[in-house]
Amino acid sequence: MAAGSLLTLLDDIAAVLDDVAILTKVAAKKTAGVLGDDLAVNAEQVAGVKAEREIPVVLAVAKGSMLNKLILVPGALAISAFIPWLITPLLMLGGAFLCFEGAEKVLHMFSKSSKQTDDEKVEALLAQQDTDLEQLEKDKIKGAIRTDFILSAEIIAIALGTVQDASFAMQSLVISVLAVLITVFVYGLVAIIVKLDDAGLYLLKDKTAGAFAAVKRSVGRGLLAFAPRLMRTLTVVGTVAMFLVGGGIIVHGIPLLAEWVHHVQRLGADISIYVALFAPSVTSGLIGLLIGLVLAGVMKIFSSGSHT
Repeated sequence: MAAGSLLTLLDDIAAVLDDVAILTKVAAKKTAGVLGDDLAVNAEQVAGVKAEREIPVVLAVAKGSMLNKLILVPGALAISAFIPWLITPLLMLGGAFLCFEGAEKVLHMFSKSSKQTDDEKVEALLAQQDTDLEQLEKDKIKGAIRTDFILSAEIIAIALGTVQDASFAMQSLVISVLAVLITVFVYGLVAIIVKLDDAGLYLLKDKTAGAFAAVKRSVGRGLLAFAPRLMRTLTVVGTVAMFLVGGGIIVHGIPLLAEWVHHVQRLGADISIYVALFAPSVTSGLIGLLIGLVLAGVMKIFSSGSHT
């Protein structure tokens, strides 16, 4: 009798785990787009850190990301259970913040300080060495964790939507498992990306004779050439992702904007299936850029007023 009860219990546990695995897989597919944006944004956020501090910084941001999810997962489940109408306004606030941060990056790129001569850039780098590097690193970590909070909230909200018909216990299991897997996946990849140049340098140092050593040196040179290009690309992609995700959240939260984007998509379908495919994302991104620039302008006015 005891053996039969144990087998029944194990069978029930296996069935639950199987359901969790299936629902987690479905939720992961739904969040794949935002997950890609999360990867690009976080890799861009930790770029520029000194080589020996890259992994500690990634680990610090990953720890912050896990703490974010420890707050977000119970919070999202509670809001979904008791005040589901609050999810959309909170997400829209987060989306607006992403647009604002993206606009800040764009404005900085086109500001006077970003158009320095080579001599001015050297002087700026020398001056930076005299500043508190530890504080700069802390600021970078805080910024990355802050951005991760918004993206994690979006991922969890989307995932929650895919399991809304399941029991509360199943929702809790699926969201919790997904939160852990996403954190490990994203920051594991970020760590690999930021250490590509170090891996290339390590392979290049092999001075032994032989075909295998020559191949290692060739791969090393390739990684050293590829790593900075990848980081520059991720910087651009990460900034664009802020507008796409932030703008998309705001568009979905305002029916009038959502209808207008669908109208643009229908117009695009008359031109080409490819135009129709990308039209919603491009339109949402442009809306996100506009909102971000407006918010950045308002913040600049307020900050100027507070200093007068």
